[in-house]
Amino acid sequence: MKPENVLCVTRTGNRIKLIDFGLARRYNKSDKLQILFGTPEFVAPEVVNFEEVGFTTDMWAVGVICYVLLSGLSPFMGDSDLETMVNVTRAEFDFDDDSFDIISEEAKDFISHLLVMDRDQRMNARQCLNHQWLRVSVTPTPPPVPGLDEGTLFEKGKKKRQNEQSLDKKRLKKFVIRRRWQKAVNAILALKRMGVRHIDNINNNNINDIMMRKFQKTLTTTTGRANKWRHNQILRFLPFCIHS
Repeated sequence: MKPENVLCVTRTGNRIKLIDFGLARRYNKSDKLQILFGTPEFVAPEVVNFEEVGFTTDMWAVGVICYVLLSGLSPFMGDSDLETMVNVTRAEFDFDDDSFDIISEEAKDFISHLLVMDRDQRMNARQCLNHQWLRVSVTPTPPPVPGLDEGTLFEKGKKKRQNEQSLDKKRLKKFVIRRRWQKAVNAILALKRMGVRHIDNINNNNINDIMMRKFQKTLTTTTGRANKWRHNQILRFLPFCIHS
């Protein structure tokens, strides 16, 4: 699991759903299951080490996602996928960054009990639901008061809840943008491999031109009303990726 695979059911509600189960495997406790795929930042140590996985393997990803959502930072990200996987296998992380200054100790404890090297020592789903962080009471919307405008009452309750839970989302937005760039680069590299395999009798410049047109078409098709500036920036970056 990773943040982009967690979607809100509606724009205004708080119900979510998980998507993208293309690489999911049905797990049976009686069978030994080993996997060797996933996004380096979110896979558990046993995946990197090609060891047996279990239900708590997914709970590791929950811990990483919570870390990211609360801080906008990635606990194990390195300068390369290899370095990231090394960091994962060490399971070393901290809450020293300033972004955690406003995060409760209960939230940190929740994450700390998920990002544990030994999968048998991690919290399972039931234990997570019973954890103090998820059971902390939040100020509810006040009940209707006779003679008081409901709109005013709602805004007062909303403002009070925002003051209790406000988080700086600037770093989280940067994290999301970085993840999009990674996907764009991966798409470019995939197109490069496709071009090299299927086009043998043309020079590199022609391959680059063909790939550029393919990528422009992909951007137009997948993004629709994409931001023009971001579109142009990706296209400026494309030739460097092609030649790498």
